[in-house]
Amino acid sequence: MVEMILLGIFAAALLVCILSGWSILVALVFGLMIFSFYAHEQGHTPRKVFDMWKAGVRPIKPILITLLLIGIITAYWRAAGVIPAIIFYTADFFSPAIILLMTFWLCGLISTLTGTAFGTGATMGIICAAIADSLGVPTWLTGGAILAGCYMGDRCSPMSTSALLVATLTRTDIFKNIGGMIRTSIIPLTLASILYLGAGIFFGGGGQSTVNVKEIFASNFDLRPLVLIPAILIVVLSLLRLRAQLMMAASILACAAVSIGIQGAAVNDLLTIALLGYYPHDAELAKIMSGGGIVSMAETVAIVGLSSCYAGIFQATGFLDKLQGLMIRLGKKFSPFVSVLTTATITSMIACNQTLAIMLTHQLCKNVESRAEDFAIAIENTAVIVSPMIPWSIASVVVLTPIAAPKVSILAAWYLYLIPLCCLASRRVIK
Repeated sequence: MVEMILLGIFAAALLVCILSGWSILVALVFGLMIFSFYAHEQGHTPRKVFDMWKAGVRPIKPILITLLLIGIITAYWRAAGVIPAIIFYTADFFSPAIILLMTFWLCGLISTLTGTAFGTGATMGIICAAIADSLGVPTWLTGGAILAGCYMGDRCSPMSTSALLVATLTRTDIFKNIGGMIRTSIIPLTLASILYLGAGIFFGGGGQSTVNVKEIFASNFDLRPLVLIPAILIVVLSLLRLRAQLMMAASILACAAVSIGIQGAAVNDLLTIALLGYYPHDAELAKIMSGGGIVSMAETVAIVGLSSCYAGIFQATGFLDKLQGLMIRLGKKFSPFVSVLTTATITSMIACNQTLAIMLTHQLCKNVESRAEDFAIAIENTAVIVSPMIPWSIASVVVLTPIAAPKVSILAAWYLYLIPLCCLASRRVIK
């Protein structure tokens, strides 16, 4: 009973932060205080509580390093002209009829290459939103396509922190997990693509695009095909199953070479960009390409770190044992996937962030599914993609806010809905 009250207080704190516009970190720090106090009341000394924090953080140290690398790579891909080049060579394919389909797939491509939904929303998402708006496409549909595309790659990219976290927690191989995620996404991808194409044909306006994105990029970058090498490296090295951190390090070095050798950047500038992000002097370019850098990932690192502390406390104190028992019974009555999906929905609504939802779902359902590989795929097909469907979750807010899309856009993120629905349809729900 006490546990449910504390969870309710924590959920209320999260809601207050969201409604008031405060950083979610305020609620997370508050939550860490009340859960640590709970552990202390259970007879654990402050030293033991601190050890619980460390036990929770220890497994995700590689992810924290990856987050810092993501901050650098998202800045360098801007500075080196990688993202501008991708957009430059694909912009001619846009038209009112296929704008939503192209938005979905381009955001999916960038998020798969970078592994970050937030970075994709802040770059490709803004570009696609501007083009779609000029073509008369409703903003809520564009927002849904962007949200779905951003989490297409966030779910199954070898550089995705969520994919790395799931593999770490379940002690499985990330590349085998990716293979399983691809198999379970073929039908959802096909159906979602058909829906976005149909919506584009039905809702697409007849106006001509006034967005001069290609001209802006051409006047600020050397867009010869060589600037695509950092992106090609990611694809090639991922096929070779190189560790995600090494892939990103290789891409970062390639970006540095491209920036200096082709774009004419100075070494000192690259150091500043790595730390603070890329902020060009050209006003038009700055509107669509600013961002990245280690500083941009500071809040995310803090969220991941605090969330992992919760996991350490919950595991050491048995905080969630009662709820875990309920999930086991649910898994016995229905399929294990139903149990994982139910848990992921609850934890996503309470946690308001993807990382904690994944950790809590793993902790509550680790005895529901017998095979670690199946459990990893179940988490990927639930907790990872349910979080963006929660209106007050940072997983959706961070992507939709930069493009000024309404929260109702979540209803148009069809790919995210189709993944769990197709999984349910492909297996026995009731035993």
